[in-house]
Amino acid sequence: MSDIYDAKTFEPWNALGFLIGHTRRALLEEIDRGLAPLDLTAAQYIIISALAHAQTATAAEFCKGMVYDPGAMTRLLDRLELKGFIRRMRLPGDRRRVTLELTDEGKALCPKMNMVVVRVLNRFLDGFSKKEVRELEDFLRRILTNAKVEFHTVPEGST
Repeated sequence: MSDIYDAKTFEPWNALGFLIGHTRRALLEEIDRGLAPLDLTAAQYIIISALAHAQTATAAEFCKGMVYDPGAMTRLLDRLELKGFIRRMRLPGDRRRVTLELTDEGKALCPKMNMVVVRVLNRFLDGFSKKEVRELEDFLRRILTNAKVEFHTVPEGST
């Protein structure tokens, strides 16, 4: 297998890392704008959406999956708890372990949030066929596999 990039002709601004990084930033900024009327951010959406699919998770699982430091995650979860969208639950028999779950208010947000995110994604993917999008998703999963990065659609150990 031959190398894709060559150090002599390498243009970082046209390479995978730069393009993925800028795409991610643009996507999160647009999702933030779309979720603002719901008083949510893209990061908060990720937590609520994952809990909607996993039922429960821990802060540590989210830190690992979102690459957040524990302090930032605690602040993010505090805001969601103050808004009444999640609750922290201590496990009987293990007072140190705290799980997170959605409140009824958090569950009610999911369809509204998903409408925003789907609208943003569809706008970003305008002009692509469904087949092209599935291929892009497969390519990105292959890159993550090559990088030996574990990734989960919901927090590990939640389902």
